[in-house]
Amino acid sequence: HHSDTEDVLSILREAGLAKHSHVIGQLNYDDEIRFSWADETVYAASRVTLQQYWAETSYRMQALRDNETCAQQEFESIATPNNRGIPVDLSFDINENIAAPYINHTRPSVAILREQGVNGQQEMAAAFNKAGFRAVDVHMTDIIDGRITFDGFSGVVACGGFSYGDVLGAGGGWAKSILLNSQVTETFSAFFARDDVFALGVCNGCQMFSQIKDIIPNAEHWPRFHRNFSEQFEARLSTVEVMKSPSIFLQGMEGSLLPVAVSHGEGRAVFAEQGHDVQAVVDTGTVSLRYVDHAGKVAEDYPYNPNGSPAGITGLTTESGQFTIMMPHPERLFRSVQYSWKPDEWGEDGAWMRMFRNARVFVD
Repeated sequence: HHSDTEDVLSILREAGLAKHSHVIGQLNYDDEIRFSWADETVYAASRVTLQQYWAETSYRMQALRDNETCAQQEFESIATPNNRGIPVDLSFDINENIAAPYINHTRPSVAILREQGVNGQQEMAAAFNKAGFRAVDVHMTDIIDGRITFDGFSGVVACGGFSYGDVLGAGGGWAKSILLNSQVTETFSAFFARDDVFALGVCNGCQMFSQIKDIIPNAEHWPRFHRNFSEQFEARLSTVEVMKSPSIFLQGMEGSLLPVAVSHGEGRAVFAEQGHDVQAVVDTGTVSLRYVDHAGKVAEDYPYNPNGSPAGITGLTTESGQFTIMMPHPERLFRSVQYSWKPDEWGEDGAWMRMFRNARVFVD
């Protein structure tokens, strides 16, 4: 903050660096860069002009290497007026712990499911533990060999990563290890048939769940996930809007605009090959998350929409709200210190912690 300038200069003076410390610039609200000498402007240009000069070489290379349309959209976005960057607008009290009444209760067990190549299980387990669960590390071999069933679990969470190196398509190998083994199929089917449980699929887990949707009640409208329109792996901080939906994870969060970590190469939702119309899916009320731009409007263009999904769709649930899939990684931002910047009023919890506590409330 510019208001901290005097505090910084005071510290430098105390360190004996006063004569070496100078204020050489300050912010303005004109979207312009100006250089002055002896109170006279010697050079001035718009921020847009200079930023596009700076970015043009990268843009030209990107247009040749990646998807040309995405490269052009990102370059043109530099000229967007009044771009406030990544917005944060919460519809709930971030410092309220809605799971507090259950803090002294028994911790329900949640299976943190992983497969060869999955790498998001540690953060996921930490988030659910903090919400009042007992997170249990469950590998697919535990299910295949019959060492573990889901009978004693209140939830199953499929984590992100690169199962089987994605060589059979994103989540494809993981899905086949379930669908091509009758005993494993029955284990999952029996779990999904219960009305007192929840399931969450994130990133690779989202891709996998979308491919076993035939055994998930009321998930027939879920899409498949294909290569990003940008033709690149996208690892960035994006903004999503929490939609009004039955998802047990997102109750009380409707209307919020939240930054979230994105990390995937195949996150573009495709509905057509499943025989579904995008608007018809939206009309079901089961779209739970969508990408938005700096103004909070539905993002169709890159980079606000990092993968090209229609209508910005990046999260869906079922009619009961028990089972939810999403491509972004909320588990990577459940603590406020995991953000590079956060609003001053945020305490220990990141905004996504509410999602995991919602699951704890659902169990009771």
